[in-house]
Amino acid sequence: MTDTPIAPETTIRDLAATLPGAAAILRDAGIGFCCGGDLSLQQAAEKAGADPSALLARLRDSSRRANAAEPQDIPGLLEHILTRYHATHREELDTLIPLAERVERVHGSHADAPLRLAEALVALRDDLESHMVKEERVLFPAILHGAGAKMAGPIRVMTEEHADTTGILARIEHVTHGLRLPEDACGSWSALYAGLRKLGDDVVAHVHLEETNLFPRALAS
Repeated sequence: MTDTPIAPETTIRDLAATLPGAAAILRDAGIGFCCGGDLSLQQAAEKAGADPSALLARLRDSSRRANAAEPQDIPGLLEHILTRYHATHREELDTLIPLAERVERVHGSHADAPLRLAEALVALRDDLESHMVKEERVLFPAILHGAGAKMAGPIRVMTEEHADTTGILARIEHVTHGLRLPEDACGSWSALYAGLRKLGDDVVAHVHLEETNLFPRALAS
């Protein structure tokens, strides 16, 4: 288990998609990673009038804390992923998809309306469900029974699928204009974006946990 390295050339879009807590840290610094996501952290910080070194320190600390907070034994880690992430993603998407449909239906003519957001959320639900079922039925039982070292191929596939998942998160960020609420947003719209922030943060943390903790340990077992 290691910290996620943050190279100077890493774009803020990639940071937001792969590092737990990065999205909130960047938003707090006034850095959007939707349309300007191809900027490096240094470039984006300077543009926003923020201290790049301080931001980098916060991002690294977020990575360390994310890794340290998880169960250290394999059975506990697998159970944590199943309950904290798999079950939670399913429950929250079941709520967010109809809420997105309602906001699009009622506010579709608004200049800041999140058009095609429900479509993107359905794509995320289907992507995650396919991925999680493979883990639950094949990969996790193999790891639990000590066969993780023989699962290099499936683990590689899981990692490739993670890239597809973060691509859908970027699509959601785009159609919601960086999750920016208009001043006249109703309660449903506000609740939708609050839920999307949590969902996005959870998915990034889920992917990070598997790629930096679970998968390396399983392959080494």
